[in-house]
Amino acid sequence: MADNWHPDTLAAQALHRLEEGNGGVIPGWQPAATFARRTQDYELTAPGYIYGRADNANVRLAEEIIAGLEGGRACLLFPSGLSAIASLFRSLPVGSHVAVQAEGYFGTIKWVRENAERLGLSVSFFAAGDLAALEAALQPGETAIVWIETPANPLWTVTDIAAAAGLAHDAGALMAVDATVMTPVLCQPLALGADLVFHSATKYLNGHSDVLAGALVTNEPEAALWQAAIVERHSSGPILGAFEAWLLVRGMRTVHLRVRAASASAQVLAERLAAHPKVEVVRYPGLASDRGHAVSARQMGGGFGGMLSFEVKGGAEAALRVVSHLRLILPATSLGGVESLIEHRATVEGANSDVPKGLLRLSVGVEAVEDLWADLVRGLEG
Repeated sequence: MADNWHPDTLAAQALHRLEEGNGGVIPGWQPAATFARRTQDYELTAPGYIYGRADNANVRLAEEIIAGLEGGRACLLFPSGLSAIASLFRSLPVGSHVAVQAEGYFGTIKWVRENAERLGLSVSFFAAGDLAALEAALQPGETAIVWIETPANPLWTVTDIAAAAGLAHDAGALMAVDATVMTPVLCQPLALGADLVFHSATKYLNGHSDVLAGALVTNEPEAALWQAAIVERHSSGPILGAFEAWLLVRGMRTVHLRVRAASASAQVLAERLAAHPKVEVVRYPGLASDRGHAVSARQMGGGFGGMLSFEVKGGAEAALRVVSHLRLILPATSLGGVESLIEHRATVEGANSDVPKGLLRLSVGVEAVEDLWADLVRGLEG
C-alpha cells in the first residue's frame, strides 16, 4: 500500500496520481482500445500497453485500489459479478470438486447449479454458517475450492471465515469469500485465512447504482488458479470497460464514508424494527440476539453492514402492502447504493424460492435515518 496509508486514505486519494499533462486531481479517462508502437524499432510506446482487452490504465488503477483495500497483492476486474464468478469456476481443472454454500446470492447458486456439470465440476452444497456441514461437504484431496458468502444474502447468515478457511486448507482446498456486503471497510477476509475474495463491485464498492462490475482479489498471484483466471479473462474477453472502471474509482473514493454511514443507520433501523408489533423477525448481524452476532463482532470492525431483512406478519400480502405505502425507500433489486432500496425477494426469485414469503430485504442508503424510519413506519402502519 502506498506510503502505508490507511485504506480510507488509499480510497479517497485514488492512489494520489495526478493526471499527466495537466495535474488534475481526478484520474483521467483513457478509452483507447489499442496502443501505438515506435516507428524506428516497433517497440511499444508505453511498455505493457498493447490492446484494450487486457491493458487499460483505468482498469489497472481500479484493480490496484481494490487490492490495496483488501490487503491483497492482485485484483482482476470483470464486467459484472457473475462474469467474475463464472471465470473463476471456468478456470478450475476439469474433474474438480467444489463445495458451495447453499445460501447466498441467488445468481451464484443458480449459475453453479446450471453450469457445473457442463464444466466437468462436481458440487457439494452445504448450509451457511454450519461448519460441520462444510466439513462433511469436503472431499480431502479432491475439493479444489470452497465458496462461502458472509453475511449470506438474503437471510444474512454469518460464517466464521477463519474457521472455514482452516477446514478448507486441511482438505487441501482453497477458500473464496463473497465479501460484497461486508466490504473491505468492515472486514478483510484474506487476513483471516481466505485465499480469494470476491466482490460484486456493482454494489458498495461503486455505490452509485450506475456500474456493473465484479472483482477477484488474492494474496497469491503466482498460484495456479489465479494464473488460469488471468488466461481465462484474456482469452474469453470479459474485461471491464474503461469508463466503467473510471466510475468505479470515483465511487470507491467515498466507500469508507458510505459503508460506515449505512451501517450506523442499519443498526438503528434493525433495532427499531425488532420492536415493531407488525414485524415477525429481523435478520441483522448487528443485533445481539442474532445467531451470527458474536462471530460478526469478531471478524468485522466499524459496523455490521448496511443490509438487513425483516419478516412482516401476514406473509407475502402484508409484505407487499408495506412496500406499496413507502414513499422514500425505492422498490428495486440490487443493493449497496447511496439510495435505500427494498425488495420482496420471494417475488424476484420466483415460484421455487424458499425465501420466507413475508421477508423484505432492505439495502440501507445514506439518507437521514429518521426519514428512513418514518417511511418504514408509514409502510408498516399504512
